[in-house]
Amino acid sequence: MEVKEIESSFELLAKASNTFDNRYISKVLRGVGTLRKKLSQDKSILESIISKVYGTSRPYLNQFGLINESMDVDKDEISPEVDLYIHLLVQIYYLDNKQYDELNSFNDEVIKLMQVYNRRTLDLIQAKIWFYISRTKELIDDLLTIRPVLTTFLKISSLRHDNETMGCIITLLLRNYILTKDINQAINLIEKIQFPECSNSVSCRYYYYLAKIHAIQLNYSIANEYCITAIRKSPQTKLSLGFLQSATKLNIIIELLMGDIPELKIFKTNQWNFEPYLMVTKAVKNGDLKLFDHAIKTYRTDFINDDNLSLILRLHQNVIKTGIRLISLSYSKISLKDICIKLNLDSEQSTEYIIAKSIRDNVIEASINNEKGFMKSKELLDIYSTKLPQSEFDSRINFCLELYNDLVKSMRYPSENLKVNEEIDDDELELIKALQDGDLDGLMD
Repeated sequence: MEVKEIESSFELLAKASNTFDNRYISKVLRGVGTLRKKLSQDKSILESIISKVYGTSRPYLNQFGLINESMDVDKDEISPEVDLYIHLLVQIYYLDNKQYDELNSFNDEVIKLMQVYNRRTLDLIQAKIWFYISRTKELIDDLLTIRPVLTTFLKISSLRHDNETMGCIITLLLRNYILTKDINQAINLIEKIQFPECSNSVSCRYYYYLAKIHAIQLNYSIANEYCITAIRKSPQTKLSLGFLQSATKLNIIIELLMGDIPELKIFKTNQWNFEPYLMVTKAVKNGDLKLFDHAIKTYRTDFINDDNLSLILRLHQNVIKTGIRLISLSYSKISLKDICIKLNLDSEQSTEYIIAKSIRDNVIEASINNEKGFMKSKELLDIYSTKLPQSEFDSRINFCLELYNDLVKSMRYPSENLKVNEEIDDDELELIKALQDGDLDGLMD
């Protein structure tokens, strides 16, 4: 039954090849998820398909033990779409069975194969293949050797205008730089390339990595915008829950670093475990250093697994600033020694330095009397007499306008002269093929 499902996918790939319509490719790739469990549990499915399609024409498939030589071979001319699709299924089989060394060797053959083909209909399939190639390098802890290959194919995909492949490779390079802590190289890549229009599943990962990079670079307001965009663009399906969880955790940290407190409803989601981040949020909100240190000690492993520990540790100063702000609101005058005791700081000298920095950063409205050793709070001004409400209103308007523009771009309008089910004329089909192959000599007479 599974063999027939794969063979029916070949028919859709043939339609995509003939009509140059990537919607057939998308439909085939959406069906990979249902095939995945069956393929990983039953190797004979791949053996049957490979034997029917290739026979013994691909020695490396025989070398990896994926050809059943006892089967009758009915080999026809293989289209590039079918060829790469089968290689994608083999990648998934090796990955699910944790045969990483075999998968790494197989990927070398796939890269050679992709260098041969140059067709617009292969864009979506190649993007998936590159994802699994990069994932393999992560699993075998070989992140540096893949960079030159990704850079080379980024140039190739850019020249060919393969937007999906180009967008996927850019996100893979950014992820690679983040994992190896090469943030400066990631910044250089962002400055030199222009991200193309591609699917939301690729775009949301790109914006997530942008948010991560800018957060590391202390650009919290920019990082917050990118993180919100990543969450909004993410597909709202079960398969994207892991990404949404990671993006939401990053967004919580960025908001805390900006001095804002995330909404409580974010932490009440039953399907996600946000207990570590809830405790950190409570510590920042209350200015409680003891609770913050307890959260770091208790959930340190969780923060390391999420790759957020370095950003979490930056919140130490935010906890102190919040505590100082609460104290300035509660006391019109308080000694530095009492502040030191309340915040569990090391000395009065360090307390004075922290208060002075908070005053300079406009965290509190106060003054320090160095001779008598106390802090005196100033009277609070009416917040509506400042520019804060205007800037907040402006940011919300910009968010709504950006959301509206994205929705307009995502709408598709069918052509009035050509229906979806209407066949393309032979002359038009010949012209499209000539444009794709780059051979227009026969059509210019």
